[in-house]
Amino acid sequence: MTYTPEPTPDPDPSAEGQGASGRRGLGCVLEILETLVLTLVIYLLIHNFVAQPFEVEQNSMVPTIVPHEYILIDKISPHVADYRRGDIVVFDPPTGFEQGGVPFIKRVIGLPGDTVSLDNGSVYVMPPGGLRVKLDEPYVIKGVDGRPVATLPRDEMGTASWVVPSGEYFVLGDNRTVSQDSRYFGPINRGRIVGRAWLRYFPIERFGFLERPTYDGLPAQPAASSTSWLPYPLGGSSATIQLSMLRP
Repeated sequence: MTYTPEPTPDPDPSAEGQGASGRRGLGCVLEILETLVLTLVIYLLIHNFVAQPFEVEQNSMVPTIVPHEYILIDKISPHVADYRRGDIVVFDPPTGFEQGGVPFIKRVIGLPGDTVSLDNGSVYVMPPGGLRVKLDEPYVIKGVDGRPVATLPRDEMGTASWVVPSGEYFVLGDNRTVSQDSRYFGPINRGRIVGRAWLRYFPIERFGFLERPTYDGLPAQPAASSTSWLPYPLGGSSATIQLSMLRP
């Protein structure tokens, strides 16, 4: 007796198609997830270590930056260079001056070792071993007479002179009549500083680098520092700000 094996049924083409389609679908989902994770990682790295966007919410920096303008904070160059006189810096406010966790942003006026003083409405800076210099500050808000308003003491004791300790900076807002700055809380520690504000990117008609002023008779930074490698001019101004995503 001859044994004849039963014929093997042909594979169901529709089942194979469904399996292949399922594998392709799973592969697409995995690719999308990988892309999203990579995008998130890149964003967090850039946001935390390279640059960070902020929206200005207060008017303490008028007229240099007005409320609802968007600026970009450089967080990488401060790791290789000291902050310079005239820089705009973003920092965590000192104890007692917190405003819901919102950082401050002000202009650097005094460097470590400087003596900063207010005299007859003007700001004077004397660097270590140097001469006392009156600052020319055209960026300060103007009064009704068209001239920069007076820079007056702001704390209860009427303090008008400060010696900036090592590792600290004396900062002022450009809107001297309303700004909460070092006239209230003294010099700020470098460890509180988040980075420099260097680019205004919104509104578009105001797009551009924030220029850093120079002060005749004063060094821009400690002699041992150098930022000549930076590809853009460093900027300065002052205001209270709120963290923001890029506006669409």
